[in-house]
Amino acid sequence: MSDWKTKPTDRFILKWIKMNLSARITPKLVALEHLRPWMITLFSTGVGVFAGVVFAAGWGWIAAFLAAFAQVMDGVDGQFSRLTGMQSKGGAFLDSVLDRYFDLALTIGLVVYLIRLPVGFPPWLLLVIGFLALAGGSLISYTTARAESLGIPMGKPTLASKGTRTSVIVISGWASLLWPPAPVLALVYIAVHTNIVVIRRIFLAHAYSDNL
Repeated sequence: MSDWKTKPTDRFILKWIKMNLSARITPKLVALEHLRPWMITLFSTGVGVFAGVVFAAGWGWIAAFLAAFAQVMDGVDGQFSRLTGMQSKGGAFLDSVLDRYFDLALTIGLVVYLIRLPVGFPPWLLLVIGFLALAGGSLISYTTARAESLGIPMGKPTLASKGTRTSVIVISGWASLLWPPAPVLALVYIAVHTNIVVIRRIFLAHAYSDNL
């Protein structure tokens, strides 16, 4: 049985990470008597936020390794709770909230890294793109939750989810070893993709309301 490894809403990138990486760690932690899912959630968030700080300091490739590890551990807490029967709505809520801190810290760190690095973009433009990336990333989660609460179908889970966004940033961080401005591609991609998805969801919700 692999039900404990993933959730139905996981898309292929996040599903691959959980099934091939997180699932290698989780069974080893189940035997730890005093370990609780919220502890793993706090740990993964802490590593993720620290990755953002390291990115801002100019060490993109190190930040990428930290962010990748945090993303793997972010899958472990849910797997651990399912395997141990410790699932709870409070735990799911905590995980969702702390995911936003991880997401925001990593994106802000990426923007600061690019502002400090000569990339050919004026700082004001990087700030605008960074704002769009932050807003779009946050609105992906918000529109998902809001649509579910209102009963508005949004179709299949989007590829603009946190797992995809983090993976793109991680790859750009590793690429910065060969080409330091590489993270600018990740920032632009996130800003464009997430906001396209949000705009599409606005039209879907409007069309759904008109059809009632």
